[in-house]
Amino acid sequence: MKKAFIGSRLRQLRRERGLTQAAMADTLGISAAYVNMLEKNQRSLSVPVLMALSAQFGIDWQDVVPDSGSTLLADLRTAIQDPIFTEDAPDLDELRLAIDHAPVLVQSFLKLYQSHRTAIDNIMRLGHEKMPADMMALSSETTIHDFFRSNGNHFDSLERAAEQLTAEQPYAPDEMYMMLKARLRDQHGISVVTLPIEDMKESLRIYDADSQSLQLSEALDMQNRTFQMAHVLCFVEFSDILESITEGSTLTTKRSIDRCHVELANYFAAALLMPYDRFLDLAEHTSYDINRLVSAFSVSFEQACQRLTTLRRDTRRGVPFFFLRVDKAGNVTKRFNATTFTIAEYGGSCPVWNLHTTFRNPGVILPQFVELPDGERFFTLSRTTDRPVYSMETQDRRLAISLGCEIQHAPKLIYTSASPPPSDDSFSKIGINCHLCSRLNCAQRAHDPLVVELSTDTSRRGETRYES
Repeated sequence: MKKAFIGSRLRQLRRERGLTQAAMADTLGISAAYVNMLEKNQRSLSVPVLMALSAQFGIDWQDVVPDSGSTLLADLRTAIQDPIFTEDAPDLDELRLAIDHAPVLVQSFLKLYQSHRTAIDNIMRLGHEKMPADMMALSSETTIHDFFRSNGNHFDSLERAAEQLTAEQPYAPDEMYMMLKARLRDQHGISVVTLPIEDMKESLRIYDADSQSLQLSEALDMQNRTFQMAHVLCFVEFSDILESITEGSTLTTKRSIDRCHVELANYFAAALLMPYDRFLDLAEHTSYDINRLVSAFSVSFEQACQRLTTLRRDTRRGVPFFFLRVDKAGNVTKRFNATTFTIAEYGGSCPVWNLHTTFRNPGVILPQFVELPDGERFFTLSRTTDRPVYSMETQDRRLAISLGCEIQHAPKLIYTSASPPPSDDSFSKIGINCHLCSRLNCAQRAHDPLVVELSTDTSRRGETRYES
């Protein structure tokens, strides 16, 4: 184990348990002086002490030992590279030291930074409208996104619940629909009926616990009918797990908790339809060929992509991905992230990113090497996805999704196998959105950046009116 300094974490643990340094030392079987040095980061944590902490206080070692590759470090690195910070940014060693020695301060800084980012996004959305009093409060979408990300976009209790159900009632992917329908009927007395669009109006699913009925719209294809049944099954059989996951979390309002439970039930549905080990086995065997995964598990392209972002089990992990879904106007409608990629909450994404050109090539996977303003590089796959159609007026309801990974993982994907190693010229220079992008001389700039003042050359006209 590399040297681990846990001063603030140990001090916080001791205070939470109401212990003196001497009492903690006695519990761990070490000297009070050693505890004092640990808390001052004058000594690193040894394996025997780590084992004693785990045994005596029932805590996971990951809760004590800082992880240099953790989400916290990634979030801090992303924040400090914002163009608002004009001074030289701290290097990775300095950021790690900040996390090791002042984790509470780091968390407070990130919370403040997130509020700043949210306020900017809200200002851009509202324009000249009157600002609400709670503008600085994080939206439910942001809170839930941060909650999923802080959990690594992985919830092992839901994975285990899905695996337990599968072990009790084995099934093949093409049997899933009938299996779920029978389980809801036989074990819970819930009848599942598919009704005409006219009867369902604009609802895709209606579950009535009183009448024990689940109504599904004919607007749903078979893949999504199956998914919706799995979603309802989670609430029926595993609501206690949903409650346990959000209990004691940063989610404080009923709306945010309810929204999170919906997303967690979707997570369970995906885990049930695409069992962890089988799905990861095929993903690795096919070099993450998404179409192969879609065919093998009888799921939609979007469901397979989103499932790829959840393969973060400690004992066996897949490629870490981010997932983004936007409409034709660029509004973000869904986002999940297991990478350091910064995803705009409210849209206005960069037009250089081919995510937005997929609408001209429906159903075609568009690969792209991209580079963010801070120099981080990613490989992305973008494609349209179809939505349920209710009428002639709603027949063009396509959305666009993008799946991306950090550049070092790109060789594992089949989509790069036929391409030579990317050169610097292969990377498209993208940003979060124009308001938050510090790039100069961008041919696609549509707005002045909020955090960088662009100079104006009265004797020159560039590709855009902002480039002069």
